[in-house]
Amino acid sequence: MSDDTMNIRKAIIHDVHSIHRLLNDYAAKDLLLPRSLSELYDHLRDYFVLEHSTAFGNEVKGVCALGICWEDLAEIRSLAVSKDRHGKGDGSRLVETCLNEAKTLGLKRVFVLTYVPYFFKKIGFNEVAKSDLPHKIWSDCLKCPKFPNCDETALMIDLN
Repeated sequence: MSDDTMNIRKAIIHDVHSIHRLLNDYAAKDLLLPRSLSELYDHLRDYFVLEHSTAFGNEVKGVCALGICWEDLAEIRSLAVSKDRHGKGDGSRLVETCLNEAKTLGLKRVFVLTYVPYFFKKIGFNEVAKSDLPHKIWSDCLKCPKFPNCDETALMIDLN
C-alpha cells in the first residue's frame, strides 16, 4: 500500500458506517470509548478520515475528531487507525490535522483523555490533572459507561 494513495479529508455521510466499525473495533478492546451511529451523525463535522484510494474504490483507514468545548479549548476524540496502518505515522498526521484546524479556528488549547498517553506526549501534549479541565467537559463524561471511575489520562497542548 503506497502512502501516495493516502489522503486526510473531512468526513462525509458515506463514511459514517466505516468510522463506526473502526471505532467500535477499538472500543471492543477497551482502547477507546464506543460511539453510536447517532452520535457519529450528530458530530460528523468534527471528524477527519484517512482514506486509502485504489482503482477499486476508497476505504477509510483512520479517523480522528476535534470537538470544540469552549471559546479557547477543544478536545481530540476518537483517534483510531486500522491495524494494517500502524507504525506509518497516520495517527500523528490525523492529530496534526485536528491541531491545525484548532489553530485556524483560533483555539488556544487542545486536550485529550486517552489510554495511550505516550503517543500524545510524543506529539507535544503534557499530562494534566483531570480536575484542571473545565466542568463543561464533565457533562460529556456523564454519558460514559466508566463514569465516575475514569481510567483515562488527561493531556493538554498549548497552541500559542
